[in-house]
Amino acid sequence: MTLATPEFAAIILAAGCSSRMGTPKALLDAGAGATFLDRLAGVFLECGCAVYAVLGADAERIAAATRRASEIVFVLNPNPARGQISSLQCGLRAAAPGAQGIFFTPVDAPGVGCDTVLALKNAFGATDYVVPAFHGRRGHPVLLRAACAGEFMALPEGATARDVLQLRRAATRLVEVPDSAILDDIDDPAAYAQWREKALTRPQSIEECAASDAAERRSPR
Repeated sequence: MTLATPEFAAIILAAGCSSRMGTPKALLDAGAGATFLDRLAGVFLECGCAVYAVLGADAERIAAATRRASEIVFVLNPNPARGQISSLQCGLRAAAPGAQGIFFTPVDAPGVGCDTVLALKNAFGATDYVVPAFHGRRGHPVLLRAACAGEFMALPEGATARDVLQLRRAATRLVEVPDSAILDDIDDPAAYAQWREKALTRPQSIEECAASDAAERRSPR
């Protein structure tokens, strides 16, 4: 596989067993024939990021069903039962050496728009962490300086990424975005049905985002 080495990388965390959903969340239909993993990978790729997907349970099945597999680096978490932080650590080992900034997000927040990713990239400057917020509520993806990856690598089993962000509040920039999808947390069939009902019309590419913005500007006030 030949991939560019951009300044930014994105880690999609998809190693969980999806026990409450009953099927791998990475393979849920996100519309237009794309899976959740396809949809998220596509957004980050459109925004110029190298994409790393951390898999565990059903790794072979997920990789085989991913339409954009040739554009993704798959990373295996050999022991996903250790929790999501172990998957993030696996992803950081793979992504940190080649990037300056690294996004991370769970695969069950698939509706994030490319305009949100670009807003976080644009806010990435002197601060070490950039976190999106919708009406003051924090969400995903989180953007971190690759040089700070060691802070997550040092976390013990049972810890969460939030532990680092709370300790590093002074080095964290909140970016308010008009994208409620940053708050998505699709854990079970009911949440998935609700997401499909309201979210499949969100723009899915830079071009669609631009078309949506242009249409809004043309509409009467």
